[in-house]
Order: sequence, then structure tokens, then C-alpha cells
Amino acid sequence: MKKRDKIIYWVATIWLASAMVASGIQQLLTIGGFVEIMDHLGYPTHFSMILGAWKLLGVIAILIPGYPLIKEWAYAGFFFAMSGAIASYVVMGDGAAEFVAPSILLVMMVVSWYFRPEGRKLNMAK
Repeated sequence: MKKRDKIIYWVATIWLASAMVASGIQQLLTIGGFVEIMDHLGYPTHFSMILGAWKLLGVIAILIPGYPLIKEWAYAGFFFAMSGAIASYVVMGDGAAEFVAPSILLVMMVVSWYFRPEGRKLNMAK
């Protein structure tokens, strides 16, 4: 793996992980405006706590060495969470400003997934 690719991977992964930890804690503890966001989007409050727990577990999964299958599931979960957030805002007719953050996180997730080192990839050729 080239040095440039490692730098891209770690920058994207650290941004993604930091944002997921911050939002995951806020959602798990139902603070930081997430209750109002979930109410606005029509989701029950307890769904926020479930998403928060999943985000924290996903961050652990993508940061620890090994376990490529679990990493794939974590990246898929982040994809579903962020694309679901974007879709929810669009369906509710919210402005573009509302889905900028999940869009950026979706891009960071794809970049992190694409540039991950070989040891973090699922080898399907076995």
C-alpha cells in the first residue's frame, strides 16, 4: 500500500470515527438535539439510542485490527445509517443544509472503506 493511500485511509477513518463517536454518544444519551431531530423525522426516541449504540460498536469494529467480516458489516451499517438519514431529510422536505453532515460522513465512509489496507479487507478468494 502506498503512503498516500495510508494517509487518505487514516484521515478519512479518523474523521468518520470521531463523528460517529460524538453522534453515537449524543444519540445513546439522547442529548445534543437528537430527540428533536428524531421527533421531526417521525422516529421514536428509543431508535436514537439504538443507532447510538450501533455507531459506537461500528467505530470499535473499524478501528481494531483483524476481523475483516465485522468491518464489512460496520461499514455497511454506517452506509445504511447515513443514506437513511439523507433519505429521511429529503422525504421530510428539509433543506439541503440538513443533510450536509450525513452526506459528508457518507463520503468519508466510502473513502475509508475504499482505501482500507489489505489486512482490513475481506478476502473472498479463499
